[in-house]
Amino acid sequence: MTAPIIITADMGKADQAWANGLRRAHYPPERNYIDAHITLFHHLPPSHLPEIKSRLAGLVKDYPAPAAYLRDVVLLGKAVAFRIDSPELLAMRDELADSFCGLLIPQDQAPPKLHITVQNKVAPPVAKALHAQLLGSFHPRPLAISALSAHYYRDGPWEHIGRWAFRG
Repeated sequence: MTAPIIITADMGKADQAWANGLRRAHYPPERNYIDAHITLFHHLPPSHLPEIKSRLAGLVKDYPAPAAYLRDVVLLGKAVAFRIDSPELLAMRDELADSFCGLLIPQDQAPPKLHITVQNKVAPPVAKALHAQLLGSFHPRPLAISALSAHYYRDGPWEHIGRWAFRG
């Protein structure tokens, strides 16, 4: 069975460990079956896998890792996330979106609000409490972006397709 393809931006090792730790601590365990991630595209057609791989490989070959910053902690009703500011990553994503014209679902046609979700699908008071806790100690800081990855969405754990590291 084929499955839609998700494209993510990978964090550097230290940032990935930090985000995964928060996710393990605060995400409902029965729903926490993937690592923390930064989604760039939610649903690309698997029939275009060769083109997707080629585009990702070409993009990372042409660019160094994009600068990125954790800007704030956001409350999303039943979720808590860290907002990411990265004009360079968004420009790369725009380039990919242009090349995938005609393949994008409505959700992927709109510019994304880059973020790392550390809690989701909890009661609003639980999310509000975590938001207040994280906000109390939060300071904006750089976030390392190391690669782009592709995954099959399998209605649960994702199946890793490949990872393309930025040069340098």
